Amino acid sequence: MNMQSSRRLKIAVLSRGFFSRAGGAENYSISLVETLAARHEVHVFTQHLDHDYPGVIYHLLPQCVRKPSWIDLLCFSVRTWWATRRGFDIVHSHENTWHGLVQTVHVRPVKVGLFYGREGLRRYVRYLQIATSPRLWAYLLMERVRFQQIPGKAVIACSESLRSELELAYPFLQGRVSILPPGVRFPLPSSNAEKAELRSDLKLSNDAFVLLFVANDYAKKGLTPLLRALQMLPSNVVLLVIGNSAHIAEFSELARQLCVAQRVRFVGSVSSVETYYRVADAQVHPTTEDSFSMVTLEALAHGLPVIVSGPAYCGISASLKDQTDVLMLQDPRNANEIAKCVERLYGDDALRLQLAAAGRHFAFQFGWDALGRQQETIYRNALEAKR
Repeated sequence: MNMQSSRRLKIAVLSRGFFSRAGGAENYSISLVETLAARHEVHVFTQHLDHDYPGVIYHLLPQCVRKPSWIDLLCFSVRTWWATRRGFDIVHSHENTWHGLVQTVHVRPVKVGLFYGREGLRRYVRYLQIATSPRLWAYLLMERVRFQQIPGKAVIACSESLRSELELAYPFLQGRVSILPPGVRFPLPSSNAEKAELRSDLKLSNDAFVLLFVANDYAKKGLTPLLRALQMLPSNVVLLVIGNSAHIAEFSELARQLCVAQRVRFVGSVSSVETYYRVADAQVHPTTEDSFSMVTLEALAHGLPVIVSGPAYCGISASLKDQTDVLMLQDPRNANEIAKCVERLYGDDALRLQLAAAGRHFAFQFGWDALGRQQETIYRNALEAKR
């Protein structure tokens, strides 16, 4: 190993939300920081902080305004640009900021969201909306500058589908986007006795077939068709819902209207989903839009059989094999299809064991230590190209 490849770097990480309850993108940046902090000096610039890790230096920046969010993003961008304009080897942004030698993209490009699939009159209407919206102007302009071609600029997508969308929106990125998917840490498998004890603590029957749903955006990630599917399933099939507490009232009312409220436990936001992965029998993720899906990868690492939307809706599914690693939904909005997949798992112990083993094997390629080394290589290549 030469001096250049072993040199300790001073890294600035930009992430407006740095707490594990926030979502997949935030968990991605947190896990990467924890991995890199063992070998480098890592500074985190954030507006929302609930994290404390040895060796990490935190810079908490108060919000400029709560709303509109685009003005707050502009303010965050200016302040972090000023704070990191000198003294750092690498500035690594997880936000739609114009500065940062390394840019990790977690969500569909704004340009694709606005124009993809729109032709003729619908496209002209979209242009009119943009022309009259300072918010859309700001997001589009910042995104365009974010990907500008400068020496050393590294653009990272967290999935193949997201890379394709970036190259569709900005053709000059062809061949220049790296893929670094989210990683996962591997728990030890739970024994039946441990699972029974955890279920007892959560007041869950050992006879229940427990489905797990984890998301912050309940609607986009498919809770409505999942609740409808629950109507068609045996009475001992119960559902744990983990994530943003702001949506609980709305979906509790929907569960009541569908007469399944007694079989749904709304847990809300939690600091760690670990316990719930351990007590569940399967995870269901009927998402309609996911650039990767960290919760799917985590469930596979925990040895859970998973029902997940196909590649048209979920980035990770492009790398998974239907019927081998997971059960895939062709239409995640179809409650009947969801119910049939759950019924297959419910009635087939051998299938659950096969999916659990294959899914865990798939997840092993996403260990954070290996991904951290790949990120370091991207940093060093960017620094070399910048010279």
